[in-house]
Amino acid sequence: MPKVPTIRDVARLAGVSIGTVSRVVNDAADVKPHIRKVVESAIEELGYVPNAAAKSMRMGRTRTVGCILREINIAQLGGFVSTAQNVLNESGYSLLISNSEGRTQREIELLRSFSSGQVDGVLMGPYTPIEGEFEEILRGLPVPLVMIDRDQPEWCDAVYADHEGGVFSATEHLLNLGHRRIALLTGPTRLHPGAARVRGFERAHAVRGLKPVPELLMADSFLRDHAYRATSLLLGLSQPPTAIIAGGIDMLSGVLRAIRTRGLSIPHDISVVASGQNDLCDLHQPPIAVIGWDQNEVGATAASLLLDHIIHGKREEPRRVIIPTTFNPQASCMPPKGVTLDLPAG
Repeated sequence: MPKVPTIRDVARLAGVSIGTVSRVVNDAADVKPHIRKVVESAIEELGYVPNAAAKSMRMGRTRTVGCILREINIAQLGGFVSTAQNVLNESGYSLLISNSEGRTQREIELLRSFSSGQVDGVLMGPYTPIEGEFEEILRGLPVPLVMIDRDQPEWCDAVYADHEGGVFSATEHLLNLGHRRIALLTGPTRLHPGAARVRGFERAHAVRGLKPVPELLMADSFLRDHAYRATSLLLGLSQPPTAIIAGGIDMLSGVLRAIRTRGLSIPHDISVVASGQNDLCDLHQPPIAVIGWDQNEVGATAASLLLDHIIHGKREEPRRVIIPTTFNPQASCMPPKGVTLDLPAG
């Protein structure tokens, strides 16, 4: 078996001390350029690989960032994860992804694990309310923290989508088509996405001097199974909705399953709007109208904020970055039965 080159071998070949090799490996600023070049050439010639664990201990860094997500198998999060990982990799960091399942105890366990020195920073979109013991745990993290799609806590850097604007545009479009019984399914209003979507929904109605039908606004959960049960309940009403906005990136499949189970047709029986672009929106016939935002931008921005905090330290004021949303109307939305739009001649 060939001998694995050591730092001593590099020092001998380069004609320098072991300490000089160590300073080059650790990117010390006091190494003269010609010495650095000689050492780097020796490292390349020998194929020397520094001990990453020892290097991390010396620098006080693990070169790893922790990421806590509710569900790691949601397709729409792929862009976020891959882009964040690319940004971190370019700076020599790895991304460690953990699945919290939206459970408070699991989120606390993961945060405490990360607090033990496993990571240099944390990206997180918690499902737990930011209050009491949970907020104390967040404040006590010894590493920087960036919130993903959350506007709380106010003292923390955050990147979140303009869900209010997206749902406002979608609701406005449905109202313009003549819908008056529009259902919104979204998560709890204690979390930014749920609260923002409800605000946009209510504001679009208010602009027209209308109010949403209370029984059609269900802000309870982002889970697909809940979306199925909620949609089934709504479709069983004596006056069911004529349109549904699935206000969560993992809710569309549950909504579509409930509609199919009832034997209803989109958009002739009911119009549908999704949140978060995904293959299901495009593959469904007709294609589903969607409120979209750039998950790649979310990932790149969040990773960049965290890296800046790790490398340069905390800024005086927390940074909040809002990612714009768009509404893409598709053939899944049409006027409700019995409503005829007055279209301009010609």
